[in-house]
Parts: sequence; C-alpha cells; structure tokens
Amino acid sequence: MRLSRLVLLVATMAALAGCTYKGVPDPQVSARDAEWMAQIPPAQEELRYARYLIDDPTGEAPGTIIVDTKQRFLYYVLDNKKAIRYGVTVGDEAYGWSGTSRVARKAEWPDWNPPAEMKARWPHVQFTKGGPNNPLGARALYLYEGNRDTLYRIHGTNEPEKIGHAVSSGCIRMRNIDVIDLYNRVGLNTKVIVR
Repeated sequence: MRLSRLVLLVATMAALAGCTYKGVPDPQVSARDAEWMAQIPPAQEELRYARYLIDDPTGEAPGTIIVDTKQRFLYYVLDNKKAIRYGVTVGDEAYGWSGTSRVARKAEWPDWNPPAEMKARWPHVQFTKGGPNNPLGARALYLYEGNRDTLYRIHGTNEPEKIGHAVSSGCIRMRNIDVIDLYNRVGLNTKVIVR
C-alpha cells in the first residue's frame, strides 16, 4: 500500500513538473493609462486567456509575434524556447486575415479612423480620438507588408469581454494591460505571423 502511494505521488509530481504555465506580472502603467483603463468596465476573465509564460509551441525565432486565430492566442517568442501567451479576439470568418507582416508603427492611445470599407458596412462608425471610448484601446501595433499598410492592427480594446472570440473586423484585439505589456516588449520591424 505504501509503495502504491509513493508511485502515485511520484507520478503526480512528474505530471505537475510538465505544467509550465507561469503568470506574467502586469507592466507598470502611467497615471493616464491607469485613469483611462479604470473607465472601461471590467469583464469576467477566462483564466485560459490570461497572460502566461510558457514553453514556446511555435518554433519561431525569438522576437517574433505569432497569432493563432483558431485557438485565439498571440505568442511573443522569447529566448530559451519560452514564449509569452496572450488571449486575443480575432476577425470573424468574413473579415479574417492571415499572412506575414511587420510592426511598422506603434502608438499609445491612438486615434481611430475607420477604413472606407468599414464605413460602407457600418455607416455609424466614425473618427474617434484616442481614449477609453476608442476601439483601439491603450496601444496599437500597425501591421505592414513591406511598405504597404495592411489596415490590420494588434491593439487594445474597450470590450475585454470579447477576448477569446472571433468577432472583430479582422484586427487582433487584446486586453489593454496585455497590449501594453506586448507594446513594451516589441520594437519596430518585429515580424508578425498570423495563422
């Protein structure tokens, strides 16, 4: 009986050793960030879409961003075969996009000027100054293919309850605290792969 308990204990410890999810602390934010993010209603967060340090499942080079649109995760690849995994909202099937691009521009609390195609679909959308009511949220990473703007962004959201869903018009949305964390980690010309 003692031997079977010991075997069970060793098996449990081995299984837990394989769990490599570790929470990543929130980044420091400015007074403006804290004030504006406090104006966005909090959402019930699913733990699986929280920010975790994990073993890298992508095999891509350190410094690369990979978006898995089916699983609704964004990975930022680190050294030592690690990655930070974030939950995201992606484009629904009609507006989804995939491909390889680069971060050509970064902005804090950016203004939003919806593209003409979006205005044609939804005449009510209009230019919105950066702030807590802006759909781009706290930060935006602008994705380009070569020198051409794809019109797709990785950005924050004022609808955090939609993280983990396919409901956007193609952009990749993140919780504001997550997009601030990613924004602080990446530079211009960071490679982005959307699958």
